[in-house]
Amino acid sequence: MDEQERRAALAQFLRTRRERISPQQVGLPVGKRRRTPGLRREELATIAGVGETWYTWLEQGRDITVSAPILESLANVLALDADERAHLFILARKQIPATSIPAEQAVDPALQFILDALGVTPAYILNPRSDFVVWNQAACDVYTDFSALLPQERNFIWFLFTDQRYRAQLIDWEEEAQRALALFRASTQRYIGEAWLTKIITDLERVSPEFCEWWPHYDVQAVHNEPKQIRHPLVGLLLMQPTIFYLADHPSLRMVVDTPMAGTNTLTKLMTLAASRSER
Repeated sequence: MDEQERRAALAQFLRTRRERISPQQVGLPVGKRRRTPGLRREELATIAGVGETWYTWLEQGRDITVSAPILESLANVLALDADERAHLFILARKQIPATSIPAEQAVDPALQFILDALGVTPAYILNPRSDFVVWNQAACDVYTDFSALLPQERNFIWFLFTDQRYRAQLIDWEEEAQRALALFRASTQRYIGEAWLTKIITDLERVSPEFCEWWPHYDVQAVHNEPKQIRHPLVGLLLMQPTIFYLADHPSLRMVVDTPMAGTNTLTKLMTLAASRSER
């Protein structure tokens, strides 16, 4: 991991979190001439019990030592949730090992068998890059034929931000895309500065205005379990509950299973899609 990039990422993360905390949240008067969004640096430093100069250096990305108690104090003032707190510690102290886990591109055949055994329930496996490693036919029925995509297109974040057909099918694409970005940042935080991550960020900035706008917000979320609503061109509205499983034997992989929601006719529609596939 490149140290300069890590410190720059820490500085940007602190700035975005400081700017979202209002003076009222920490018991300060708003003031008539306040131009800075959120808290000023000196205000945050005072409340957190750290030196103003020291905190300024930290937010400027300088190479300084940061203790765990000070990070805890900053996290409390900034009202960070568990995912954001973990992200802060990783950037500031590298408490999660910074060595890369290989981005697996193939899996044990037993995992493919598990996906196939799920029948009409869409499921796929992602590596830390969010590449689609394997998937079942039900996922192809609902989303796209992943085998027909170019290797560089076979990435969940790229697919979400560039595939116009899928974007049109999602009932609330904007919320889905923002949540996915937060999950992507959480899953790639130990790879900051690596060439593949820099490339995908650069490529997405080139083709997606929304990515350009949202990526600098530094949202971090390790779990994404909000229901998914898709208007499929063949069977209409599908309501599914995504569940993420982290694989003990493959720590760099996660399995996503989109279960049809109870009390809806989604299961019947998924069965219809599978039947139509067998007739083709």
